[in-house]
Amino acid sequence: MKIAISSDHGGNNLRREVMSLLDELNISYEDFGPQNSDSVDYPDFAKPVADGVASGKFDRGILICGTGIGMSIAANKVKGIRCALVHDVFSAKATRCHNDSNILAMGERVIGPGLACEIVKAWLGTEFEGGRHARRIEKITELEG
Repeated sequence: MKIAISSDHGGNNLRREVMSLLDELNISYEDFGPQNSDSVDYPDFAKPVADGVASGKFDRGILICGTGIGMSIAANKVKGIRCALVHDVFSAKATRCHNDSNILAMGERVIGPGLACEIVKAWLGTEFEGGRHARRIEKITELEG
């Protein structure tokens, strides 16, 4: 599995925590920054992750900003992306099982690093169930045009 990861300035610290977790789990990733805490525009950092996942270069993506909201909105503008904003383990599992989410968004100002790492582990370790859920994903794809 190969992960694309990025944040804005509001998610820098949590992104580093998640990258440390990915290192511990021996999961390959590419970091799209930013590399400092200067204020940046989150769409500029959501786009390369979303494009990379949509193109198949990456299996999944992780985006972090202050709340996770801006990143999730921006990522979901890219065709083929199903980015889920998650702040609990149950939702992390559900969005993989039922929605086949391919990008996870979280908010550094909403959750701490311990919970964020549990969410990432649950999200990465959960497979899409398919079945009736596949039909629903097809309908989402149709909405994209």
